[in-house]
Amino acid sequence: MMRVRDLLVQVYGNDAGTSAFEQLSQTLKNYNVRFSTTRVGGLSQRDVILITYPDQIQQAGRHPLDVLAEFCQSYLPDIVTGIHILPFYPWTSDDGFSVIDYREVDPRYGDWSDIEKIGQGFRLMFDAVINHASVKNAWFQSMLAGDARYRDYFVVPGEADDLSHVVRPRTLPLLSPFETEEGIKEVWTTFSADQVDLNYGTPNVLLEILDVLLFYVARGAEFIRLDAIAYLWKESGTSCINLPQTHHIIQLFRAVLDEVAPHVLLITETNVPHADNISYFGDGTNEAQMVYNFSLPPLVLHAFQTGSAETLSSWAESLELPSDKVTFFNFLASHDGIGLNPLHGILPEEEIEAIVSRVQSHGGLVSFKKDVNGASRPYELNINYFDALNDPNADEPLDTQVARFIAAHAILLSMRGVPALYFHSLVGSRGWRDGAIASGQNRTINRRKLHKDELPESLAESSTPSARVFQRLGQLLKIRRAHAAFHPYSSQQVMQYAPEIFGLLRTSPDGKDKVLCLQNVSAQDVQINSLQVFHDQMRDLISDQIISDNTSFTLEPYQTLWLARLKD
Repeated sequence: MMRVRDLLVQVYGNDAGTSAFEQLSQTLKNYNVRFSTTRVGGLSQRDVILITYPDQIQQAGRHPLDVLAEFCQSYLPDIVTGIHILPFYPWTSDDGFSVIDYREVDPRYGDWSDIEKIGQGFRLMFDAVINHASVKNAWFQSMLAGDARYRDYFVVPGEADDLSHVVRPRTLPLLSPFETEEGIKEVWTTFSADQVDLNYGTPNVLLEILDVLLFYVARGAEFIRLDAIAYLWKESGTSCINLPQTHHIIQLFRAVLDEVAPHVLLITETNVPHADNISYFGDGTNEAQMVYNFSLPPLVLHAFQTGSAETLSSWAESLELPSDKVTFFNFLASHDGIGLNPLHGILPEEEIEAIVSRVQSHGGLVSFKKDVNGASRPYELNINYFDALNDPNADEPLDTQVARFIAAHAILLSMRGVPALYFHSLVGSRGWRDGAIASGQNRTINRRKLHKDELPESLAESSTPSARVFQRLGQLLKIRRAHAAFHPYSSQQVMQYAPEIFGLLRTSPDGKDKVLCLQNVSAQDVQINSLQVFHDQMRDLISDQIISDNTSFTLEPYQTLWLARLKD
């Protein structure tokens, strides 16, 4: 507990920090008796997370969460181990990321019993949307009404505050006007006028949010995603992103959870350049156990667009972790778009522009943000990942399109870390441009909801793209979970054979299990003359093909090989 106290004092000073610690101590005592002491937590190569909206699958007359639970129990026990249910709380905008009440399930989705039903067969991941809240949130409404308790719960800059250096993730205004008991006030709204930023300079806000996080643990959360966490702390005259105080608060979250719920893992969602992103590991023991690997989606896309894995390989070779107790949360697609921020410093601007142009030619959309100087620049590609890889208008065989899509995911599954699959990737969906146009929101293009009756039929019919993708991903995941070389903490070594080949040698933590992963990212045959890894015969875990280490062989377009030493 001394770590918790020291962090509170570091953030708020001795008097306010000590007072906050005294209040928090009682909260922790109350929650400590509610948490099971037998839960072990931890990660293994079996762990794969599904990212899904609570109402992703719908059926008339039923709660969507109940329908989702049934689907997961029927189709996913051998596919994934965890379910990331995107915000299921009452909300007003941004498809759930503008929260009215952090402790309730939106009755449109179901209730807590539906969440518990999903948790009976899968590890649960909840969103902590704690940078901001909905304008309909009771705390903000109380502030507007003049309630003294909530006066400082939200950020109202003073006239002397310097906001000229604030980094903007949107082109919308930073401040939004609201009528209060004291007249019009300009309130900080990083993401939209419906999403008012919480003021962590007030200790009571932090204590309130800590209670929310502990409530999530009590409701079964084993993973907590810290949404948009990089923007948490505001400081006049600074960029207000990735500030030291933000790191201190995440360290406080970690210290509190380590104290009463050590089985719970924090995952930071920070769509920022790679060096800033991995800073949220802290020293490898004191901040997030996982960070979203935001550079991976655009770099994999770049590899397949160019037919070259050279940049992807070079980046993967540079990856370092501060300890063997942290790892990456790897993904290619999510409910958001493909972030471009992580590419700056990795790819030249003209190559980033080429990626943007290709995505637009595939029917995708582009979201923009404002730089400090006020200029707009592409921030995010809004497109279904299947379409990002495969031009919907091209006259190309379905087999080729599926092969390219599976190849990209084979890279995802071969990387060190825990893989996450967005629902629409799991079933090979195409983009929903009509939905984006109708909603006026670019991100809607990858957020189409599905009807329960159509989905199982499509998965059962082998000729559909959905079934082909689902079955082939399932095959790779079955192989992956059987080999400790794919453990989230196992080592990875980049192997260079040809520009078109992405190669990784994965070695289990105990050194006993090794798998060489080779992926052709091009539409051409590629010959490899010698591997010189096992110095023995190898078996491809996917096809059972036998390959000698010192003889040449050919990788067909988009072919994946996962090679292990042939057992006697």
